Amino acid sequence: MANTTDTLTIRELEDARYDAVVGQDFDTFARLCHPDLAYSHSSGDTDTLETYLDKVRSGFYVYHKIEHPIDFVRIVGDVALVVGEMNAHITAGGRPKRLRNRCLAVWKYSGSGWRLLAYQPTPLRGSTADAEDLHTSDDLNTALPPSHKTRERR
Repeated sequence: MANTTDTLTIRELEDARYDAVVGQDFDTFARLCHPDLAYSHSSGDTDTLETYLDKVRSGFYVYHKIEHPIDFVRIVGDVALVVGEMNAHITAGGRPKRLRNRCLAVWKYSGSGWRLLAYQPTPLRGSTADAEDLHTSDDLNTALPPSHKTRERR
């Protein structure tokens, strides 16, 4: 059975990775990831750690605001599953988008600690919108409980 410390650590690591991408601190993001990372997108594309870092560093993906409510963390042996949502305002390939996804993050424990091994979002029905559909940056917050941390680029 997983202990409370591991569960809290995973929640903190999830916060740290989202803070890193919104803050464009990609060195921190890379340190949080397993070298064999499989990072899927709601578009259906999947990146390795290297290709994902290339895309965010080049500005292909820019994360302006992210909300990440976590439903639960389940730890089985040296693997942690995080199930929740990822709701965001991003720019992808030059196009502003609003995302509302269910997501699964997989963390693997090794001698160097917990590392993000895989990420898989699933768009909620009718949830992806181009920026033309957005009227304020607060649209994201109206659908979410106020208890969740919002990360926003400054």
